[in-house]
Amino acid sequence: MGKNLNESAKLVDKSKTYSLAEATDLVKQTAKAKFDETVELHIKLGIDPKQSDQIVRGTVLLPNGTGKTKRVAVIAKGEKQKEAETAGADSVGSEDLIEEISKGKLDFDVLVATPDVMKDLSKVAKILGPKGLMPNPKSGTVTFEIAKTVAELKKGRVEYKNDAYGIIHCPVGKASFDKEKLAENIRALFEAVSKAKPSSSKGQYIKSVSISSTMGPGIFVDQKM
Repeated sequence: MGKNLNESAKLVDKSKTYSLAEATDLVKQTAKAKFDETVELHIKLGIDPKQSDQIVRGTVLLPNGTGKTKRVAVIAKGEKQKEAETAGADSVGSEDLIEEISKGKLDFDVLVATPDVMKDLSKVAKILGPKGLMPNPKSGTVTFEIAKTVAELKKGRVEYKNDAYGIIHCPVGKASFDKEKLAENIRALFEAVSKAKPSSSKGQYIKSVSISSTMGPGIFVDQKM
C-alpha cells in the first residue's frame, strides 16, 4: 500500500460499522490524493448472480449529481432530434452519427436511442458493446422519452448493476462534496437498490454496505440510514 493509503487506513476501524454521518466524514478524511476522488457505494447482495432472474439492475437520479457532467449523444429521427437538442444533448444524429461511430469516433459517455433506430445500431454493436455504450431498455437508454432522459443523465442519473460476485459498485459523488450531499446521494441509491430485490431471491438481501474514495480504504456503513 502507498503512504497515503496506509495513513488513511489507520483512520478506519475495519471491525466497525459506522453511521452514515460518521462514514461520510471519514471518507472525506481518507481521500488524500491530489485530485478530487470519486466516492463509490458498494452493496454486497445475497443473490445468486448466475441466475438471470436475480440480476439487480436499474437507474436512479442522484439528488446532487455525481460531480461529473456526462456527454450525452442521441440517435433518433425527426422531432425527437429537436427534442434532444433542446434538452441539451451534446451530439444528435441518425445515420450520420452511426457512421462516425463506425469510424471509431466516440465523443460521448452515454448513448441514447429511440426504439425505432435500434435496428440501425446493429451495424456498430461490436464497437459499442465492449465499451458498455450500447443503448439498453433496462438502463433506460432506449426510449421515446428523449427530453426527460437527456435531462436526467445531465443532472446525475446513474445506472447500477451487480457484478459477477453479486456486488453493486456505483459512484455517488466526489470527495469535495459536503457530507450532507454525499449522504443524500447514498440514501437515494441505497433505497433504489433495496426496492429492486428480485422476487426469486431468498434470505438476507443486503449483506453489507460500504463506501470508499478512489484511493481510500473501505468503510462499512450501517444499513439504518
